[in-house]
Amino acid sequence: MVKAHVQDLASMGRPVRLSTLVHRACGRVLAAFRPRCPYRVGDAVVGDDPFNGRHEGIIMSHRGPAVELGAAAGVFFYDHRHLRPQD
Repeated sequence: MVKAHVQDLASMGRPVRLSTLVHRACGRVLAAFRPRCPYRVGDAVVGDDPFNGRHEGIIMSHRGPAVELGAAAGVFFYDHRHLRPQD
């Protein structure tokens, strides 16, 4: 007997362990409480840090609490807590 329809194996999905699901859910919950940068790429800010000094520039990228600030003097990395919006 010939089957008229054969199910595609890619649409069936993969088996997932319960520990993997718990680990992913726990990671999402912890990510909600991590510090987030309130600024977006392209925002003009002033960074004031005792080690990097004071620089005005535009946010080029951010990853977690670290922000890459593009200024006229070069590129500087700041913690987002050391930044404030430009006047």
